Amino acid sequence: MGQITPELGKRLETAVGRMPAFPKSVQKVLELTRDINCKPKDLVVVIEKDPVITIKILKVINSAYYGLSDKVTSINQSVVYLGINTVKNMALSFATLGILPSTNAAGFNIQYYLMHSLITANIARMLAIKYADEEADPNDCYIAGLLHDFGKVVYVQFMPAEFSKALAMSETENLPLHVAEEMIIGADHSLVGSMLVEKWQFSPKMIQCIRNHHSLGEHRADAMAECLEVADHISEKLGYDSRGNLSAEEWALPKRFGNNIDEVITTLGDTDKIIEDAKQYSQAGE
Repeated sequence: MGQITPELGKRLETAVGRMPAFPKSVQKVLELTRDINCKPKDLVVVIEKDPVITIKILKVINSAYYGLSDKVTSINQSVVYLGINTVKNMALSFATLGILPSTNAAGFNIQYYLMHSLITANIARMLAIKYADEEADPNDCYIAGLLHDFGKVVYVQFMPAEFSKALAMSETENLPLHVAEEMIIGADHSLVGSMLVEKWQFSPKMIQCIRNHHSLGEHRADAMAECLEVADHISEKLGYDSRGNLSAEEWALPKRFGNNIDEVITTLGDTDKIIEDAKQYSQAGE
């Protein structure tokens, strides 16, 4: 990607500055989980102080999807049934959903975008567990997957006319969306997304991972970046294409995953469950 103009840089900074702050409750949850001595009860206390997120978590766990015989009425009970990492990821997901616009002038399919992000997040976490040999934190990989395309939301909100043109070009000329964005806007969503997560005070490593997620191997600096890259492609192959990647034929797997992406997908187990999990999360956010 070439240098952006000073004028575009100012427009992007203004757009990012107008985005909502990331909920303090979830930032506190992320802060606590970086401490290996953190106790589950400490996370429960923080989550329960956010009534919106609490309601959404309880909505999912009490849905027919989980089929529990007894009604769950607290976050503490949710942790008992689902585990603290699942509840934490739910809280992060619902916080993110709360920032998404309900409608937009760009003609962007927010629901499809959301499904792609949730599926990519879950797969990135699973890949970290199976392939990263403790080189990448699975929960950080989940966050990277969830937030990697959030720059598109910035464009939807504050540059809808140009983003709409990029969407149309991507479709009619069969281009990856990030390429069309550079041609129409002058910067792709990975740059804007990295600016946003920097505003939200995520780690430098997370910022770089999101910034480089369309570099197609040029910036494979660590296991988290590789897990995100592969998860993004697998989400595409499962039918949730963000128009962000080149086709699988033009892309080689990072070495840690072998040389066959279909074999990697097999190691994930029931991919229908991954998709159904994403649907449950997205519906709870409505």
